[in-house]
Amino acid sequence: MRIDRKTGLVLEGGGMRGVFTSGVLDAFMKHEVWFPYVVAVSAGACNGVSYMSRQIRRARIANIDLLDNYDYIGLKHLVTQGSIFDRQLLYDEFPNRLVPFDWDTYVSTGSEFEVVTTNCLTGRAEYLSEYEHPQRLNDIIMASSALPYVSSMVNIDGVPMLDGGIVDSIPVQHSIEKGHDFNVVIATRNLGYRSKEHDIKVPPIIYDDYPRLRVALSHRVEAYNEQLEMVERMERWGEIVVIRPERPMEVGRVERDLEKLEALYQEGFQLGERFCKSL
Repeated sequence: MRIDRKTGLVLEGGGMRGVFTSGVLDAFMKHEVWFPYVVAVSAGACNGVSYMSRQIRRARIANIDLLDNYDYIGLKHLVTQGSIFDRQLLYDEFPNRLVPFDWDTYVSTGSEFEVVTTNCLTGRAEYLSEYEHPQRLNDIIMASSALPYVSSMVNIDGVPMLDGGIVDSIPVQHSIEKGHDFNVVIATRNLGYRSKEHDIKVPPIIYDDYPRLRVALSHRVEAYNEQLEMVERMERWGEIVVIRPERPMEVGRVERDLEKLEALYQEGFQLGERFCKSL
């Protein structure tokens, strides 16, 4: 395949399963494989932004190398910051001091980066970009990663937002609508995976001021499984290429086992290298 202006890169989320994505993207950067358009969700956005700034291993450092040094996952953060993740560390200390983000490179490449969030007022997906204000970009990525029930909403331009995966976990259709006839999807589940969770109607006592959000949450599993079906169908028809883990996932959304995370990163890197060498 040939990567041109009509080729898109789609990055699924998945919490700590995203170390697979960071491995694939590090292989892309090693081989200087650059996509002109990237659309990313949740953890995919956290990893994708380092690809957009062309900082190889930056996402890996944040996700694996520093995990032992910083306790950024836990219920105590839910009490103190309104999120199960330490937002101050992840969206201030990390990008500004510990693993500084190269804003100048990010804005100079000419590539387009869109991040998916869920608008809590409409219950619909929003696709947001930012090239002028670093803090707004941080806020958009934080909103895209704000898991329902265990994270408070993030206001973007006065609009409350949550995790983009609520509505559009694998935004390949959006990329097509943007004019990208062919897409590469980095997924974080193995071929054939379907969620066995059951949708339940979210009661009005939860998110009582956001009825459309409750509707979206009530159909979340069904929507995700339908997207998985669509991705596999498009892959069979040769409309997209999917890079995904080859084995059933052993890493959880809030995984802290460094051996599991390292193994998943290495699998992503190897599959990313295989893709680059096939070009």
